[in-house]
Amino acid sequence: MNPDSIVHVIDDDEAVRESLAFLLVASGHAAQTHGSADEFLAILKEVERGCVITDIRMPGVDGLDLVCRLRESGKALPVIVITGHADVPLAVQAMKAGARDFIEKPFDDHTILDAVASALQCGEESDAERARAHLIGQRISALTRRERQVLRGLVDGQSNKLIARDLGISPRTIEIYRANLMTKMEAHSLSELVRMTLTDPERPWQSP
Repeated sequence: MNPDSIVHVIDDDEAVRESLAFLLVASGHAAQTHGSADEFLAILKEVERGCVITDIRMPGVDGLDLVCRLRESGKALPVIVITGHADVPLAVQAMKAGARDFIEKPFDDHTILDAVASALQCGEESDAERARAHLIGQRISALTRRERQVLRGLVDGQSNKLIARDLGISPRTIEIYRANLMTKMEAHSLSELVRMTLTDPERPWQSP
């Protein structure tokens, strides 16, 4: 587990949130409590990683609204929703909106700890994916204009001959650009090159 990962416990019931925080800390996790979703959203910009445990029913912004707002903010924080039996339909809606898991009350310690461990692992995998996407973006940014044009053709599934015709250069020159692309992108095959470029959300290689 990343030592910087914090489990944010959000519940308007002080006894519940403090009990959960005690369990988490006793199990080796860092925990921070919030009396409302609004209170948590006020510090969201400062939150880098971790996960969220939230009650589904709260005054103001409830658990479902919180999941939606986190998704809209772009924060990749896994959310575990705690719900009473009557609120399971709401929890299902939260799952569809992006929550990772929901747990019905009453729950035992192992259930919540297993859910937290899974959520934190998911968050760390997301960190690794973002770091890889950033690295790929840097490699693409280092390509020349002509190399990006060739890359765009390759990603579109065009043959060397067709790319050469579109760019008005020889197929042999395309082969050279293609080899340079593979080296700069550190790709071992064309399929790997395509997968790498498609992971970059900004896709600067699509520009002319």
